[in-house]
Amino acid sequence: MVPILVFDIETIPDVAGIRALNGLPAELGDDEVAEFAFQQRRAATGNDFLPHHLQRVVTISCVLRDDSQFRVFSLSEPDATEGQIIQRFFDGVEKFTPQLVSWNGGGFDLPVLHYRGMMHGVAASRYWDLGDGDYFDSRDFKWNNYIGRYHTRHLDLMDLLALYQPRASAPLDDLAKLMGFPGKLGMDGSAVWQGYRDGRIAEIRDYCETDVVNTYLVLLRFQRMRGILGAERYEEEIAFVRKSLSSLPARHWQRFLEAWGDGSS
Repeated sequence: MVPILVFDIETIPDVAGIRALNGLPAELGDDEVAEFAFQQRRAATGNDFLPHHLQRVVTISCVLRDDSQFRVFSLSEPDATEGQIIQRFFDGVEKFTPQLVSWNGGGFDLPVLHYRGMMHGVAASRYWDLGDGDYFDSRDFKWNNYIGRYHTRHLDLMDLLALYQPRASAPLDDLAKLMGFPGKLGMDGSAVWQGYRDGRIAEIRDYCETDVVNTYLVLLRFQRMRGILGAERYEEEIAFVRKSLSSLPARHWQRFLEAWGDGSS
């Protein structure tokens, strides 16, 4: 099978970048710098969601499913810097040439990784292969690459299920729960900055990991709908995910399985 790599990122305000772009004094604290940016954004747009290039990546969580394994892992602070986190993600794309799967990855995660990756000098040749010119040998990427919105080498489930209509988009948490899956546990994206300030980096990572597993489970239901998975194969894969998670000692997986309950979904 073609390996599947489901991914999700968590970000915080790029305090250093905001400080540099606005000429803010060094004695101004990080919280004050971030609040300055939030207030600017609220005045301009009515909300405090910062532009993609000012979102600093602190965690990328992934599910890797290939012929032999269902693996959940994270590339995260404090074990790596932002540049190292992003480079390792694209190194995985280089190594496995997987199908990337996300929830709003085209609208948020990947543009953030593009901007932040360039800031850190990240190399991502396989990811940017468009099958054009003499740079790469993989001509098939001309017709199915990671960049094309309507290609499936990167499958943005949120975008596709909404038929590329933003007003039709559904929250992952709602959809997962309506399908009988656990949905979000612990914090949500709006709490990441406060969690980071409080030093709860492990909690941010755990939250991000449960998000990618929810995304994988929604993917399975989508594959069942498409006919890629028959009823029996779907139930086998659900059972395999449960078994794989039950072997992990971390407490957030115990909570995830408890929230999932006994139904197969």
